[in-house]
Amino acid sequence: MSIKIIGAGFPRTGTTTLKRSLETLGFKRVYHMKELLVNPDMLTYWKTLDETGTTDWESLYRDFDGTVDFPGYPWYKEHMNQYPDAKVILTIRDFESWYKSVTNTVFTAGPQTPGEKIKMMGKLLTSSRARKVVSCIKFFKKIFFAGEFEGRFQDKSYAQARWDAHIEEVKNTVPEDKLLVYDVRDGWKPLCEFLGVPEPSEPLPHLNKKENFKEMLPKLMKGQMV
Repeated sequence: MSIKIIGAGFPRTGTTTLKRSLETLGFKRVYHMKELLVNPDMLTYWKTLDETGTTDWESLYRDFDGTVDFPGYPWYKEHMNQYPDAKVILTIRDFESWYKSVTNTVFTAGPQTPGEKIKMMGKLLTSSRARKVVSCIKFFKKIFFAGEFEGRFQDKSYAQARWDAHIEEVKNTVPEDKLLVYDVRDGWKPLCEFLGVPEPSEPLPHLNKKENFKEMLPKLMKGQMV
């Protein structure tokens, strides 16, 4: 299959909602960070993309026709080169709420207390799957926090400058007729108009809010799609 939708938005910008919405609209399967955590052996394709600028696209995206969130978004330009007919969706939200969401979720993903760290060490010693999943999380933190934000995410003013710069870069890179700058709070209308499909009667599915993140992550680590 060929990728038809390329997500260029940062994590925590409604990307899980966008994934489910696209699937509701008829896209067969949309790649997301959740897919990587459930199938951590796929990390090799992303590491190759990071190191070389390309990868085995066919093996990576077998049965997928869209990609949103990390790990796809940092390489949206490479995706555009590989899939020139694809449309690009840049998910956005209010910076303040986004910064708070990231701080309370993915920035602190993983064990925090001494007890949690000891428990995780036990899992890593006994589970090869847990070790692979942790490798995926480390890859995310390397690319997103150490790379995108140069290790300065906690400097809020710097984080906002990087946020603004990314949005402007995408707008300046993607042809206007192939780009939707999208806030999921705006509902079905702009998304469906951009894709040329009718609006569903059901409400747009708002998913993955911060209050269920800590419950969701352990399930993903066990290989359960949520």
